[in-house]
Amino acid sequence: MRQTKPPNLPLHGPIVFKRERDRETGRERGVSTNLRASVPFPAIRVVLVRHGQSTWNEEGRVQGSSDFSVLTTKGESQAETSRQMLIDDAFEACFSSPLIRSNRTAEIIWGAREEQIITESDLREIDLYSFQHEGKSKFGAAFRKWQIDAPNFIIDSHYPVRELWACARRCWTKTLTHESRSVLVIAHNAVNQDLVATAIGLGTEYFRILLQSNCGVSVLDCTPRLEDGSPYICLNRLNQTPNSPVAGSSAGRKTSKRIILVCHGSSQGDSEKTAELLLDLKVNTIVGSPKMASIETANAISRIQEATDCLGADCVPRYVEMKQMQNLDVENILQQSKKDATEVSLSSWLSGCADGVVTAIWDQSGQAWKSLLEELSNGSEEGNIIIAVGHPVAHIALMGRCLNLTKEWMGLFHLDAGSISVIDFPDGPAGRGVIRCINYTAHLGRWSIPITRSVLDDKEFQLYLYMYPKIDCDQLV
Repeated sequence: MRQTKPPNLPLHGPIVFKRERDRETGRERGVSTNLRASVPFPAIRVVLVRHGQSTWNEEGRVQGSSDFSVLTTKGESQAETSRQMLIDDAFEACFSSPLIRSNRTAEIIWGAREEQIITESDLREIDLYSFQHEGKSKFGAAFRKWQIDAPNFIIDSHYPVRELWACARRCWTKTLTHESRSVLVIAHNAVNQDLVATAIGLGTEYFRILLQSNCGVSVLDCTPRLEDGSPYICLNRLNQTPNSPVAGSSAGRKTSKRIILVCHGSSQGDSEKTAELLLDLKVNTIVGSPKMASIETANAISRIQEATDCLGADCVPRYVEMKQMQNLDVENILQQSKKDATEVSLSSWLSGCADGVVTAIWDQSGQAWKSLLEELSNGSEEGNIIIAVGHPVAHIALMGRCLNLTKEWMGLFHLDAGSISVIDFPDGPAGRGVIRCINYTAHLGRWSIPITRSVLDDKEFQLYLYMYPKIDCDQLV
């Protein structure tokens, strides 16, 4: 999927783009980002955190780049939870927006670390000009435009979303050329959406598609290409929150239609923990691969779902429909590869697969995605929650389908065994999916591995980053 730059914002500066061809096969293998620097930069892990709940978040007011709100008691607590989650991580630098709500979050999370927090003006929240002070009350029609077509929303002769994408270019240039190899960035909802989207090559039309909750954490691995030192990107996780990943609205909009992608667990214990995470939801249907690991995970979720509504003496057990979907089974295709997908990161594994293997997975995912959307459409108007259980590679392809990408983008994502990824459909199955989270693993009793690790002597971590994919950005706008 080729992206185009928004009008009136010409691409400029040190980041340029080109489509690559694999040296062995001669085929195009994706679009890469070339970051011109005086010396090649090392592998970098960038951790993005949105600020905690602010007073204006609580009141439902449009904040934009205004600086009148502060963290609520809940917001301070969220930041403290994130501090505990990240306390053992070996960050070398922290960038923060200068706005009070973000800077206070940074102070809490950064804690007693010796390095000074770096305030970066380009991390300020999206500037909505006069709209952010009046919002719904004065600009009713404009507010509707902002809700349904944000990339083309204009206020005071400005296009806020397009300007935000230009700011992201500058932020990435500063981050990737900084001396640190593990960077914490604490900013805002729109800014962090933009930083994730531009890193993986998505344009302004993806605004509000990659959710960022209060104190939600997103992780990007940036590794240099051997030939010229420019970066490859892998989205290790998106919006891992201190709270449940299945609670709340989608980009401020209520939704009753949802697909939850559950990677089958590596143990029965993982399956049980995943089932417990989802027990507050009323799941309508569980669709799974016919492989045993997926069946066991699906059965664990079904048992807890059906038992949850039957705690009283007079209750009637709720039935959860169980189905098997052959198109979710990719393991026979994976066996065609000589590599073991469990030995290295999935993203690097996918980038090294033969084109025929990746194409077969991608083509099969198209049928699976179509079937899941049909299943979602068959539910009641009140709501329909579908859980799909399968191999991480199958779910990576499904996320690509949701985002309307092509097979070349599959190496951009990483999923762990037992993780969940949540896709909401506020406009129904015929509308665009909003990705609430990717690769959520907090329920497994781990923040995955520490988000960052010491990179000075840790050869295992250096190898892990080195093995990330040779697929990167389409166009940074």
